[in-house]
Amino acid sequence: MKIVDLRTEYRKNPVGLDVRKPRFSWKLVSEEQNVQQTAYRIQVTTDGNSIWDTGKLESDTSIHVEYAGLDLAASTRYRVQVEVWDNKEKHATVQGSFETGLLNGTNFKAEWITHRFPAEETACPVFLKEFAVSKTVRTARIYATALGVYEIRLNGVKVGDTYFAPGWTNYRKRLQYQTYDTDGMLHEQNRLEIIVANGWYKGIFGFTCTPNHYGDRVAALAELHITYTDGTAEIISTDTSWKVATGSIRSSEIYMGETIDSCYPQPELEPVERFSFDNNRIIAQESEPVRITERLAAKALITTPAGEQVLDFEQILTGFVEMKVKGKVGQKITIRHAEVLDKEGNFYPDTLRQAISIDHFICNGEEQVFMPHFTFHGFRYICVEGLEDIRLENFTACVLHTNMAMTGSFTTSNALVNQLQSNIQWSQRGNFLDIPTDCPQRDERLGWTGDAQVFARTAAYNMDVALFFSKWLHDLASEQTPEYGVPHVVPNILGDQDGAAAWSDAAVIIPWVLYETYGDVRVLKEQYESMKGWVDYITLRCGRNGLWQSGYQYGDWLALDKEESADRTGATDQYLIANAYYAYSTRLLCQAAKVLGKKEDVQNYDQLYNHIKENFNREYITATGRMVSETQTACVLALYFDLADEQYRERILEALKTNIANHRNHLSTGFVGTPYLCHALTENQLHDLAGILLLKEDYPSWLYAVKKGATTIWERWNSILPNGDFDVSGMNSLNHYAYGSIGEWLYRRLAGINPLEPGYKKILIKPQFIAGITFVEAELDSVYGRIVSKWSCQNNMIRIEVEIPANTTAILELPERELPVEVGSGSYSYEYETETSLEQERFSTDSTLGEIMDEPVAVEMLNQYAPEMLNHPMIQFARQLSVSEVLGKAPEEMKDLFNMVIHTLNRSC
Repeated sequence: MKIVDLRTEYRKNPVGLDVRKPRFSWKLVSEEQNVQQTAYRIQVTTDGNSIWDTGKLESDTSIHVEYAGLDLAASTRYRVQVEVWDNKEKHATVQGSFETGLLNGTNFKAEWITHRFPAEETACPVFLKEFAVSKTVRTARIYATALGVYEIRLNGVKVGDTYFAPGWTNYRKRLQYQTYDTDGMLHEQNRLEIIVANGWYKGIFGFTCTPNHYGDRVAALAELHITYTDGTAEIISTDTSWKVATGSIRSSEIYMGETIDSCYPQPELEPVERFSFDNNRIIAQESEPVRITERLAAKALITTPAGEQVLDFEQILTGFVEMKVKGKVGQKITIRHAEVLDKEGNFYPDTLRQAISIDHFICNGEEQVFMPHFTFHGFRYICVEGLEDIRLENFTACVLHTNMAMTGSFTTSNALVNQLQSNIQWSQRGNFLDIPTDCPQRDERLGWTGDAQVFARTAAYNMDVALFFSKWLHDLASEQTPEYGVPHVVPNILGDQDGAAAWSDAAVIIPWVLYETYGDVRVLKEQYESMKGWVDYITLRCGRNGLWQSGYQYGDWLALDKEESADRTGATDQYLIANAYYAYSTRLLCQAAKVLGKKEDVQNYDQLYNHIKENFNREYITATGRMVSETQTACVLALYFDLADEQYRERILEALKTNIANHRNHLSTGFVGTPYLCHALTENQLHDLAGILLLKEDYPSWLYAVKKGATTIWERWNSILPNGDFDVSGMNSLNHYAYGSIGEWLYRRLAGINPLEPGYKKILIKPQFIAGITFVEAELDSVYGRIVSKWSCQNNMIRIEVEIPANTTAILELPERELPVEVGSGSYSYEYETETSLEQERFSTDSTLGEIMDEPVAVEMLNQYAPEMLNHPMIQFARQLSVSEVLGKAPEEMKDLFNMVIHTLNRSC
């Protein structure tokens, strides 16, 4: 047995941590089975002095053990040692460290500084200070932040490898600062520079592309702490002794792109000006920073029919391009960005709307490497202008996103499903850039709460999103008010709007997702008032019937069951959706209250939940079980959120089946119904139908986009039409992760990886087969360790491999085995015979009636069992319909007959 992956607040050996009571987590790895931790000991020291020693504690807790020693000091390095004993009489030790930051924004000694440039100046200011160091340096740390986005250079070298610091927060209440390890970077004579761009703080942003959302002047705050080997210390901090000038970055806007002029002469230095900002708002970096996580080589050079020189990276991504070039002095090279080419093969930037996303680089005659600093683009293609000799090897796409660890992988026998999974992960990477954006390319890129809410569970399978979402939820709570509830976007630059169902419910749902995924009780504590505030907000707006039926709602956004010319909210009653979410959030709030031991709230919100459910049934379901809206989404919400009384569930399920059949076994759901559609089917013994929906390849379906060449998830089911035209609604992103929420179903239902207890302390492995997929291989790196579920059903054999991490247990519900198996940690393999074949069959309920009737065996069976059907005068018309459409409202015996016919045809094949 050994200990691996020691974390302090989810991070490995963090620097700049300002959590007063950090928590420690570790994982056990052992080749033995049924390994459980029986005891641990944590020791924390600084400079050899012990400040906390738990002693040997009998406990199986190995995640989120909270520090309970002496008060932590600012700017101090602490050593951590964890010892563990297990039930196999094994013992192991692991060491790590963490270093505190300033612990409070008011501990900054520096002064805020800004410039005196005229308002029309677009160039980025460069604040600078020259200083000497005459002693031997032991350690050097920079603590810095800015109003805007910034980059620090020390002696001409960029400090750190991160981008877009200090990140986007609710600047009116919260501003992050960063800590940089600059050991080894100081010389005798030094030059410290801080370049600040407009970024989210004062840049052009929002639907109207207006600037100055938070302020009209960028500013910087920084201090360099130097500790010498002789024990003395010095702080170099921003103050009025600094100077400022403009530099080579002549303009930079997130939407518009960046211009770098390497020929621009160094202007005279000017004095800086003091700036006022409340340092009580300053907090340490809360999530992982944005980094370049991958570099993709250009794959093809295309000359389009319009004569454009276009490079293809064969993947839609978020980031920018690094270009190596030796141009002439003053030569201007322009790079334009686009997600797609049109059907004629020409460059098509229209999905960007007003975000022009153009970078300009002006050469100085030397060999140079150009890349932007403070802008990012959503693109697959670039159009290069001003450069005659374009070589693929000189262009590299730099992938940018918050540097979250990949935790999940999912692979199947079906190449299209594998590409779908890739598309989901790439859309997550492209849109998890400091905040969860809706899209990374056009004039939007906002933290839409609804998109984040529906995708959160899928996100938590793919990546470690604990810190990412925690940071964003802190901003959500800071933007929330009793008057308006939870904003539609966070951070909120759209102004005051009343909260909306499914969107504002992110306040409740995402904290619960984090608790279930990571076993993190603190996130519930921190967000509890926000969770409670949202439910209370709705309650105050309910009518006499106890339901929320007022205000604007997004409904089932972009659903296909309503003409878009009417609006984009879908055909499902908007207030049915609102009250379904009202009930769902109230139930989750009640569960959170139980976890936190808030007994009075448990009683109150449990009672409220029961009232909502009762009122929902009275308002939206008739006495015979018919729903007010018998759309796919309405039925799914009533079933999956467990809102329908038991007596109504069967009829609602039949209505759902009929609706799907009437859509030729296709979905018609939007943002709200899509995440739960396949779950509702699987949970109600219609897993095969869920599989049919997943594997559909024509519009509308998940695989339709894959077949059209998508490398990310689209905003619309038909962002690109079958004929190659584009949706022209003005809202057509090709990198929008909401419909990627099917990913949770892939992990939970096909691979069968489910948490039975928070953090996967207890695991359910329950793989479920669908026709068309003969094997699945999935992994999840949980807070306890790696969970593996692999299965195949081929050649009349079922083979299953499972891996359960140490210090956890699992229930295995294996396909075609009646009794579940309870196991401890370790690796397990199963192999047994089956008559099940998962190969895609030739005939199904998707086949047209004509295709069935063209088979003599089918005609013989139909003549035997239902001769009146073949003599029906409308039979020739019905030949073009799918069997599912024909059977949409047919009696059960007719459905059974066709199932028998289809089964017989497939056996004869």
